[in-house]
Amino acid sequence: MDKKLKIVLSGGGTGGHIFPAIAIADEIRRRFPDAEFLFIGANGKMEMEKVPQAGYKIEGIDIAGIDRGNLLSNLGLPFKILKSLSKSKKVIQNFAPDFAVGTGGFASGPALYEASKMGVPIFIQEQNAHAGVTNKILSKKAKAVFTAYPKVEGFPAEKIKFLGNPIRSTIVSGMQETAVAKEKMGLDKDKLTILSVGGSLGSRTLNNAWKENLENLKEKGYQLIWQTGKLDYGELSSSLQLPTSVHLKEFIKDMELAYSAADVIVSRAGAIAISELAVAQKPVLLVPFPFAAEDHQTKNAINLVEKNAARMVKDSEMHEKFWNTLSEICENENVRKEMSDNLKYFAKPNAAKEIVDEIFNKL
Repeated sequence: MDKKLKIVLSGGGTGGHIFPAIAIADEIRRRFPDAEFLFIGANGKMEMEKVPQAGYKIEGIDIAGIDRGNLLSNLGLPFKILKSLSKSKKVIQNFAPDFAVGTGGFASGPALYEASKMGVPIFIQEQNAHAGVTNKILSKKAKAVFTAYPKVEGFPAEKIKFLGNPIRSTIVSGMQETAVAKEKMGLDKDKLTILSVGGSLGSRTLNNAWKENLENLKEKGYQLIWQTGKLDYGELSSSLQLPTSVHLKEFIKDMELAYSAADVIVSRAGAIAISELAVAQKPVLLVPFPFAAEDHQTKNAINLVEKNAARMVKDSEMHEKFWNTLSEICENENVRKEMSDNLKYFAKPNAAKEIVDEIFNKL
């Protein structure tokens, strides 16, 4: 390209919206090192910290979603929307991008709406099996909608490109032989190893399930890498008498090593977690977080369950079903192999590259 590329990206509120946007920007910057990027985020949300940490400029707008728990707090929402539309319009006019990419979250609505009104080509990346409200509205104007599932209700079918979620490059390149990874983590390479991950804050549901089943674990001789999250770590590490086969961790920095060491994984069903699990190709028991927006974690999990690529236990049924469902996976090597093989359908290790290829094909 002769002139310097300019790209607007917008998405945030959660890591699931932010990190795909950063991964897409990284891939474009790899191809066009002198390209200019501008992110548009929501003031007070985590993108205002994470995007500059990744080396990109960001402009904040005052926008929030509907608060279903406190309807009175929504009275000021129309004014926030008008203000955020006005600010987005000014920012985009001044920056004059060649195209804009939205990855969902509050800020991407005003930003991409204003971009499309100005004739800027827009692209949508939806991480979940259920389309978010913002992305659903924007998809009508988008040149393409990139998804992590083959069918996502609410999007024009002809615009959907099933290319997956961009994930950390270390997960793609860093997977190792299971036995080697177990030794690196100080584990017994001959014992079946379960990895339990509940996100950076952890999952109280998963933590309680393991507390209930420590005796079962001991009896079966399984090893457990138990990522508790920071909220419960102090209490669990001080109050529990743990067998040597249980390795308690507040946070796991080398996720690729932990994925590699695992024979079976227990996880929440967030979009990025599922995309990483699909690339890791380890049999997985999903426990969707029931309070995610529009229960999208359950919809993500169901997509995998229908392909026999995962098992699922609902949050409300953990006490009755968790250990039995997990045991069915752990005790049957054929079941584990079949699940691993079926996960390949959802594995999209080159998602960022393929998304960027498609963007430039459409321009």
